[in-house]
Amino acid sequence: MKFGKLVDKAWEDKTAAEILQAPPSALEGLTEKHDEQLAALGIKTVGDLASWKYAKRASALADLADTDK
Repeated sequence: MKFGKLVDKAWEDKTAAEILQAPPSALEGLTEKHDEQLAALGIKTVGDLASWKYAKRASALADLADTDK
């Protein structure tokens, strides 16, 4: 699968499983500075970020807002 603009160029040829184990800076637009800041919250991988309860809550709210339209 091609991930295009979802991930940094260095990660485009990796599998989803590999990207989930990568630092958050593997995502397009995030840097190593973001890795440090997120690590302070216990988020060390893309997978951690994806399963972070606050990210899940925000995503759920966004999905609900879409149904209000």
